[in-house]
Amino acid sequence: MLDQETIRTFIKVAESSSFSKAAETLFKTPAAISYRIKMLEENVGTQLFLRTTRTVQLTPAGVHLLERFRQWLAWFDAMPGELQQINHGVERQVNIVINNLLYSPTAVAQLLTHLHQRFPLTQFLLSRQVYMGVWDTLLNEGFQLAIGATGYESLANHVSILELGGVSWRFVVTPQHPLASTTGVLDEDRLRAYPAINVEDTSHNLTKRIAWLLPGQKEIKVPDLRSKLECHLQGLGVGFLPLSLCQPYLQSGQLIAREMVNQRQPSPLSLAWHNHSGSAVAETVALFTNKAPCIAQFLKNIDLPS
Repeated sequence: MLDQETIRTFIKVAESSSFSKAAETLFKTPAAISYRIKMLEENVGTQLFLRTTRTVQLTPAGVHLLERFRQWLAWFDAMPGELQQINHGVERQVNIVINNLLYSPTAVAQLLTHLHQRFPLTQFLLSRQVYMGVWDTLLNEGFQLAIGATGYESLANHVSILELGGVSWRFVVTPQHPLASTTGVLDEDRLRAYPAINVEDTSHNLTKRIAWLLPGQKEIKVPDLRSKLECHLQGLGVGFLPLSLCQPYLQSGQLIAREMVNQRQPSPLSLAWHNHSGSAVAETVALFTNKAPCIAQFLKNIDLPS
């Protein structure tokens, strides 16, 4: 009932709304096409086409079956390649989590373009997470690779690490902010009066981290770096921004960098992956190891290790 010829015949009739046009395309007689559709309807026990003297139209059941048949046909066509891929150790699905500090649409597009060309039958899923949310997603959510896992040490024996470098930070305020006109190194008592703008850690299972917050200081949490930057530009609060993100605004004078007690140190980031991953993950690791052009956008936001 559900051989490939029947599926292709049904799709052609549905798309052309005609037995004769489908027969012409498939190099069959209209009678042969009509008979195959009739047998299909008898086997499924319901009418799939409404027939008139000139055309045939899908019934609601026929519309549903057309969608299913297209899915099945795509799977039939892809199956030989998928089976070869499995035997060659290439994953059918690769899930990659990216640290919010390294995420950019351009970086993602360049990496995915390369991976799709190398592994056209592999499905890729990307997720953007913050702080310990990167590790949490890698360890607990079925992801095989993390770009920008915090720290230079693995949190699990079955996960390997490649040091990427550190993200440098600057404490910034707007020229109109009260702290902009003060002199000297800013102490904590002076800073505590203004809200700290932080991106919330997305971890669910691991202990969340707070980027920077003084005891007794109000905290305003935002979902991403772009929102944090806008809050700084509006003068809503204070805190640190990645140097790569705020540098253009420092150069234009929209933000001012200030020195403070206990300057924030660079945040070390790593590539992390499960030890027994397949070829697509291994390829991605090699790209970062060799600093390939398709991952340059990720690396431009960090200070590379010497």
